[in-house]
Amino acid sequence: MKQEAYTVTQLNAYIAHMFAEDYALRGITVRGEISNLKYHPSGHIYFTLKDETSQISGIMFAGDRAGLTFRLENGMRVLCTGSVGVYQRGGSYQIYAKAFQPDGIGALYLRFEQLKKELSEMGMFDPMYKKPIPKYAMHIGVVTAKTGAAVRDIIQISKRRNPYVDITLYPALVQGEGAAQSIVKGIKTLDEMGLDVLIVGRGGGSLEDLWAFNEEIVAKAIFDADTPVISAVGHETDTTIADYVADLRAPTPSAAAELAVFDLRKFQENLDSYQATLTSVMNEHIQDARQLKSQLALRVNQQNPVLRLKNMSEKVHVDREKLRALMADRLNRARIKEKDYQRLFVLMDKRLQESKQRLSIITERIEAVSPLRHLSQGYAYVTDDAGKRIDSIQQIKPGEVLHTTLRDGMVQSAVIDIKKKKDFGLSS
Repeated sequence: MKQEAYTVTQLNAYIAHMFAEDYALRGITVRGEISNLKYHPSGHIYFTLKDETSQISGIMFAGDRAGLTFRLENGMRVLCTGSVGVYQRGGSYQIYAKAFQPDGIGALYLRFEQLKKELSEMGMFDPMYKKPIPKYAMHIGVVTAKTGAAVRDIIQISKRRNPYVDITLYPALVQGEGAAQSIVKGIKTLDEMGLDVLIVGRGGGSLEDLWAFNEEIVAKAIFDADTPVISAVGHETDTTIADYVADLRAPTPSAAAELAVFDLRKFQENLDSYQATLTSVMNEHIQDARQLKSQLALRVNQQNPVLRLKNMSEKVHVDREKLRALMADRLNRARIKEKDYQRLFVLMDKRLQESKQRLSIITERIEAVSPLRHLSQGYAYVTDDAGKRIDSIQQIKPGEVLHTTLRDGMVQSAVIDIKKKKDFGLSS
């Protein structure tokens, strides 16, 4: 008997039918760790779900991603709900995911962290985009529920700080279905009114209660608003995505009112202080101006033509008298000097005559002893080659050249012989 043979396709189809008919494999939830994750351009998500000893391939089709409220990541532990079926073409079985739920961490918290990271990478938390809150805002917009402690606290504190401030309330849903869309509409509506500042928030609650302020559309509405936005969501310990995007975060709605509305009483006190300071400064300036005026008036009087002519006339008169006195003094001194010069001339003439007489006497004395006079009388003046005067035979030697000066010239001679006085019969 010949055994019937099946094709591979038939076998895979049979196994696939068995999987499809197995109720336990339909709507099954499997706990495992995501690996080999791939977001395909088609919109499908491919992954592997594994534990310590086994693994199974999986896919989530693009049409099923609408219910996925967070982004899958490698290493993430999840609860995957879907059905197990056979991929007939490859002859393998896999899980076809319909939904994911974080395993060991709340889904909302995970969505919060993932959106926070995503918006941060987009730069929506960057301080460079933060708009300054006006210091003296007079028209405040508030996006919150029309009833509740939040709106009452904002109005009460705002009016207490400044009774003249205008508050425009947009009554928005702040919790539940449609809350995020309502908050976005409120922000856009009040932003178009050209107000000074917006307060967006609500009172405290659980993470689920505050979730509308963690939605991406709310974050983008706050970021895109031209009006500065103060977030005021929950209590001081509560933090939402809106707090990171807003231009300023207030820990509570009450604190938001204090940050948005200036204290009129302190403002008036500051004005009084400024006025006192300004008055003091003005008085000082006035006093300085008066002193300057007096100085200028004095200078103007000093520059007055009539006064200047009078002063110049008086000065000319005084200078004229000084000049006359000086000229008289100079003239008197000149006269005295003239007499002194005359006496000096007489004295000099007398001294000159006396000097002439003394010179004549000295001249006669000099001529009496002058060598030239003796030379004229037949005497001679003898010197050696060095010009040294010779007055003794002891100073010369035979053969030495002598220079003899006579009345009308000089004779150069050589010594032939030397004789003493005794050789001539003369006594010394």
